Amino acid sequence: MEFNFKKMHGLGNDMVIVDDREEKIANINEFAARILHRNTGVGADSLLVVRNSKIADIRMLILNIDGSEAEMCGNGIRCFVKFVIEQGIIDSSDFTVETLSGIKKPSAVLENGRVISIGVDMGEPKLDCEAIPVSAEGRFVEKSLFSHGKRFTVTCVNTGVPHTVAFVDDCALTDVEYYGRDIERSPIFPRRTNVDFVQIIDRENIVMRAWERGCGCTMCCGTGACASVVACILAGRTERRVAVHVEIGTLTIEWRDDNTLFMTGPACTVCEGTYYYE
Repeated sequence: MEFNFKKMHGLGNDMVIVDDREEKIANINEFAARILHRNTGVGADSLLVVRNSKIADIRMLILNIDGSEAEMCGNGIRCFVKFVIEQGIIDSSDFTVETLSGIKKPSAVLENGRVISIGVDMGEPKLDCEAIPVSAEGRFVEKSLFSHGKRFTVTCVNTGVPHTVAFVDDCALTDVEYYGRDIERSPIFPRRTNVDFVQIIDRENIVMRAWERGCGCTMCCGTGACASVVACILAGRTERRVAVHVEIGTLTIEWRDDNTLFMTGPACTVCEGTYYYE
C-alpha cells in the first residue's frame, strides 16, 4: 500500500504524520516501527496519525519508534495542528484534539494561510503519585533518586505522560542517555517514565535535555518542558512563565493561575512524500 506523509519537527523533535481517517492501516504498531526506522524507513522520533473523533474535532494517535503508543506529545501536537490546518482537514485556527491524555485545545497563528506559531492548553499537571504513576504516596517532589551510583534531586509530574525532572548543574556535562535509560526503567515507575535533565539559568530561563520513554534522546520534548517548569516552580526556583531552552530553540511555558499549563512554540515542515508499505 502507499501512504502520503509529511515529515515535520518541533525544535528538532521530529515526526512523521499520516492522514489515516479512513483507517486503512491495519497494524498501526508495526507500521510505526517500520516507517520510523532511520535506515529502512522515513525516520523520526514518532509517528502521528490523523483519525476522526467522536468527542473532539479531530483525533491524534502517537506512536513511538518501538511501536508503543504514547498518551501525549507536546511537540507533536504543534506539528499536528500545522498539518491538519495546512492540509485543509480543519478550517479553523482554534479547535479540539482528542488524545489518550484527554482533549487538548490548540490555537494557531496564521499568516497568508500558513501556520507560524502554535499555542496549546496542555491542561492541569498531575502531581499525585498514583496519577503519574510512581510507586510512592502523596507527591514525589524534591526527592532523592539514585542512578548508576549518582544521586539526583527529582520531581515527578504527569503532563499527559509521566515525567521525572532531575536537576543538574550543567546539562552539557550530563550523560542523558546513560542516566536517562536507567531512570526510565527504575522499578518505582510502573509504566516507566520520561526523564528531563534541567539546569537553572535564572528565574525566567532554564536549559532542558530530554530522554523519552520508548524513544531515547530527543532534541526537545514539549510535555517534558511543561513538567520541567512545574518542577522548577514547586521548588521555588523560577517564576510561573519560563523560557525552556533546548538544543535548537526555545519553548515558552506558563503555569497559569487556573492551574493549566500553556505551551507556545514553533512547528516546521521538513519534507513530504509517499511511503510504500508491503
